[in-house]
Amino acid sequence: MELIALPAFTDNYIWLLHNGRQALVVDPGEAAPVKEALTTRGLELQGILVTHHHGDHVGGLSELTEFLSPTGKVWGPAHEKMPVPVQPLQGGDHFELLGLRVEVMDVPGHTAGHIAFFLPSNGPEAPGVLPTPVLFCGDTLFSAGCGRLFEGTPAQMFDSLSQLGALPGNTRVCCAHEYTLSNLRFAHAVEPGNAAIVEHEAWCQAERAQHRPTLPSTIALELQINPFLRCSQTAVRQAAQHFDPRIGPEPVSVLAALRQWKNEFR
Repeated sequence: MELIALPAFTDNYIWLLHNGRQALVVDPGEAAPVKEALTTRGLELQGILVTHHHGDHVGGLSELTEFLSPTGKVWGPAHEKMPVPVQPLQGGDHFELLGLRVEVMDVPGHTAGHIAFFLPSNGPEAPGVLPTPVLFCGDTLFSAGCGRLFEGTPAQMFDSLSQLGALPGNTRVCCAHEYTLSNLRFAHAVEPGNAAIVEHEAWCQAERAQHRPTLPSTIALELQINPFLRCSQTAVRQAAQHFDPRIGPEPVSVLAALRQWKNEFR
């Protein structure tokens, strides 16, 4: 199995996972990068996974449905309006694609019906299996950040991030945007004494200098560097209360303050 981040627009990633013959893609905001990747590699498109309804995640669906194999499907959130017919999904659902188990998680916050797709590891590294789990999380979780609360509440986002943070530490985190360096600057402002943030920022700067993605991340790394997954840490809570002295110590209140701070951060 090969996992590829296809750049789209200015900072989106469309994720492609393939076994050398068949492929799935996630959140195709535009069709051209996907069609080029499929053609270049000689792959059959077996499925499209969609996390939420925003245009930069669904804009390529109409064109790409024509490229689906006869048995291929589009899988998307049950509680959001999609531009094409989809197999509706909600948390707790699961299905098989490319011989892999795909588990669905409800992760509202960025949008009201946002879902994520978790693919557990199914064996040691070998053709046709995943050596480590994979998470396609759309715009809920970013490396060192989280999505804006366009339709959801801080409590929903906290619950969603808590679910994702509880996944196995070696899970590859496939976010939909290259926001990492910007997020790390904010994370450093929140926790200036966090050495893991400084170390990872240096690595990311080197990767971007070579025009390589900073993703996928891992859950273990995010638990070290992502302030939105660290709302119970004393340093994060104190930084949030310094930004907004009115908030209490509860992790949801900390997350709400962090999100507002990040919205204003330059």
